[in-house]
Amino acid sequence: MSIYQYETAFGAADKTSRKMRQAMEDWEALYYGTGEGDPCQRIAYTVVSKLVSAIFGECQVTCDPALLPLTRMGREAMQKLLMSGECYIKPCPTETGFSYTLVPRQNVLVFGRDADGRPSDIGTAEKSVYGKHHYTLLERRTVEGDSLVIQNTLYRSTDGDTLGAPVSLSGHPLYEGLAEKYRFEELPGLGLIQMKVPILNCVDGSHDGVAIFAPAIDLIRNIDKNEEQLCGEFTRGESRVFASADLIDGEKGLSDHLFVGLDEGPENVGITVFSPKLREESYLARKQEYLRNVESIIGLRRGMLSDAQIEDRTATEITSSAADFNLLVISCQQVWEQAARETAVLCNLLSRMYRLPKVSEEVVFDWGNGVLFDEDKTWAEYMEMVKAGLIAPEVALGWRFNMPCETEEERAEIKRKYMIAEKASPV
Repeated sequence: MSIYQYETAFGAADKTSRKMRQAMEDWEALYYGTGEGDPCQRIAYTVVSKLVSAIFGECQVTCDPALLPLTRMGREAMQKLLMSGECYIKPCPTETGFSYTLVPRQNVLVFGRDADGRPSDIGTAEKSVYGKHHYTLLERRTVEGDSLVIQNTLYRSTDGDTLGAPVSLSGHPLYEGLAEKYRFEELPGLGLIQMKVPILNCVDGSHDGVAIFAPAIDLIRNIDKNEEQLCGEFTRGESRVFASADLIDGEKGLSDHLFVGLDEGPENVGITVFSPKLREESYLARKQEYLRNVESIIGLRRGMLSDAQIEDRTATEITSSAADFNLLVISCQQVWEQAARETAVLCNLLSRMYRLPKVSEEVVFDWGNGVLFDEDKTWAEYMEMVKAGLIAPEVALGWRFNMPCETEEERAEIKRKYMIAEKASPV
């Protein structure tokens, strides 16, 4: 018997509200430009792209070599996170270390949550084609007390529209080594690392994460509609000739690109030329106002979407928008930094379970000069305090090179590594 729905295959109901499901479809349509209106400006994509560039503009990471493949996926992970509201990192042990898969929220069914709202029972699907058949691997992860239970079921169909019927895992070379059921006593939670966009849910108030542009989705639709109206204005702005319908009908009739047929009485038969006045300025002014509103709602710096040359805002508003953007970037950086460190801890647990080389849990991020302060200016202030005898040189160097300096041993290590040894006085 062929299965058509994922919930039927998993034997469980998705807890995601209908409103959230519709919202996720809308986000995807806006991001990929498949929604209504004229999506030529691709506002949703532009917002995500500019944020990702700002977040990782100067990012450098020092970590265990086993985590390097993950750190190289930082931009892709943040892109999927910002456009879908949530994203999961799935580490997979290999013979040489670890590989990592990113699972956006749209590809996850949530069957249960714990008391804190964290998913405790989820289902995911992985599609592939082998030979003449389409395969779908359904993976269900369930937290049972202190254990994690993973169940794998493989479906096969002759087309990609249905799941088809369940078949043995050995029927596909990618999954022949999998067991139908695993139970792990040592893994915390779902064995996945969850990332969420650092804004509150503005769709249904649930624990689900929302896309970074979700609060401005209606404004984005208005921008696409405005663009469609503007394009239509230009299309209709060329001279139009109104003629009676009998002049246009037939194989040898006048072109309907220039001529508009009117089914008038015999006494009104004739030709009238109409040249409408374009309203370009009004449409552009309205679009700029929409774009500025999008910047304000999301927290982008003034001018990132709108025309930066239009200075009809006060200096306080411009400064405030820059501060909001800086805080938004820092919040997203903290999400990725926390996810990378949690992944390092998880990989260390998996390395012990699969008898792989130990993975260091130390992950050091350097985000560059930052967005709220100037590192060179701060370093100059530290040097002034050292000269004034307010702080020890080791404290300044510890901040500069991101080294701990709380204990005597840590300060001694900084002194040994970075400070020139004092020469003995001549006798």
